[in-house]
Amino acid sequence: MLEIKEIHKTFNAGTVNEKRALQGVSLTLEDGDFCTVIGGNGAGKSTMLNAVAGTWLVDKGTISIGGADVTRLPEHTRAAYIGRVFQDPMLGTAPTMQIVENLALAARRGQRRGLRWGITAAEKERYHQMLKNLDLGLEDRLTSKVGLLSGGQRQALTLLMASLKKPKLLLLDEHTAALDPRTAAKVLALSDKIVAENQLTTLMVTHNMRDAIAHGNRLIMMYDGKIVIDVSGEDKKKLTVHQLLELFNQVSGSDEANDKLLLS
Repeated sequence: MLEIKEIHKTFNAGTVNEKRALQGVSLTLEDGDFCTVIGGNGAGKSTMLNAVAGTWLVDKGTISIGGADVTRLPEHTRAAYIGRVFQDPMLGTAPTMQIVENLALAARRGQRRGLRWGITAAEKERYHQMLKNLDLGLEDRLTSKVGLLSGGQRQALTLLMASLKKPKLLLLDEHTAALDPRTAAKVLALSDKIVAENQLTTLMVTHNMRDAIAHGNRLIMMYDGKIVIDVSGEDKKKLTVHQLLELFNQVSGSDEANDKLLLS
């Protein structure tokens, strides 16, 4: 469902601020894979995610989603393949619009929309049931402005909107980093539920090593713009934070990132 081949990305090339953010990254996700991405600051996690999303184009290499080469497609065109939840709960929704209007916009993604589109009673009933399943009390607030919701409620709503049209690929971009631990746990549980129910191929970037181990069926760790660890299946299920750090030390030849990773 996702095939990344030898992608490279350098920022500020030829200057004193040159940063080789991605150095020959390759990754293949099968249909239904849920892959978590871990690494310290500057490891290349967000750069890889943004390269897949089309936020910026890669210097070399190719990116395919569902068999379609999207390497040179702009971000707005690539959005037809992708659902995304950002780190900032304020992104991904229209805060001045009602909950029901946000859901209706998400449901119409990729379709032609005129000025006179309306929301039917059947749609409202469908959205009411979807929100009820979230168990956050939003089903009775369909006409509330999204900007009035808490961070956790907004992330839950954004998850619902991102998966409404069943994208070929769901990108979770540190989507619990701005939430308190209790709310973050709720949103992660909801993420697992939505991914499983819709059988979504998912790439989740996180700074939290325990979350990276606990969620998904595959884990990759990045360091210095490269994938240095790739664990899946039973090996991932048995993995501990200590073992992951030891593995990182072996492949990187350094323990310089230990403190950063543990603090994250």
